[in-house]
Amino acid sequence: MARGLPKQKPIAGVKEVIVVASGKGGVGKSTTAVNLALGLMANDQSKSVGLLDADVYGPSVPKLMNLKGNPELTDNNLMRPLVNFGISCMSMGFLVDEVAPIVWRGLMVMSAIEKLIRQVDWGNLDYLVIDMPPGTGDVQLSITQNIPIAGAVIVSTPQDIALLDARRGAEMFRKVNVPVLGLVQNMSVFQCPKCNHQTHIFGSDGAKELAHTLGVEMLGDIPLHLNIRETSDKGQPVVMSSPNSPEAEAYRRVAAAVVRRLAKQVK
Repeated sequence: MARGLPKQKPIAGVKEVIVVASGKGGVGKSTTAVNLALGLMANDQSKSVGLLDADVYGPSVPKLMNLKGNPELTDNNLMRPLVNFGISCMSMGFLVDEVAPIVWRGLMVMSAIEKLIRQVDWGNLDYLVIDMPPGTGDVQLSITQNIPIAGAVIVSTPQDIALLDARRGAEMFRKVNVPVLGLVQNMSVFQCPKCNHQTHIFGSDGAKELAHTLGVEMLGDIPLHLNIRETSDKGQPVVMSSPNSPEAEAYRRVAAAVVRRLAKQVK
């Protein structure tokens, strides 16, 4: 590590940390993170998976994972993650009122992130998926400098304005020596439920072109589908609630691609 930077310390019990990031908000990053975590477990039932919501200002995991309540404390004064669908979850949303705005300065946010990482009894996890806040700011730098990260997954729509920010996100991870596992192209195509006509609402193959430019893998395409939105709003992620759907299969393919990329890095 460069002089003056904190020394990276692994999270106790966690084998590999995967961060899911985007350059901007509104591209479906949190939905992707949740379904990626579920996809990792669905593809290999022997694997244990956790999910950390690092978006302090706008936590989405409680809603997406249908979880409420305050974490219990262990005898060692560590917070126990809340669990649903077999996934251990931690989020600032469990510690504050659902509608309460979090009006904090940067140092308070950094302290909260440190507690969400270090003061949680994660148990033994094969994968910890971290849903990062959008952008390339303090939280991203703090997490990447403090814990070893196996790789980053960048989520973007095919839209040009989203791709610009996705590229900034990818370049940021490269600067802090975090491997970019690849890109996920979200909302890639809309298929009319009546006539099956396909429309590329946000453009066609923009993330694939960016992946080629960056020299990283295209991990998969996720369609713009009503089923994904409805199941997410109900707290019943599509990988769990509609496991045989093409949408769930798309997320499982992304999860399989992530595992393949992680395996290649080890070799």
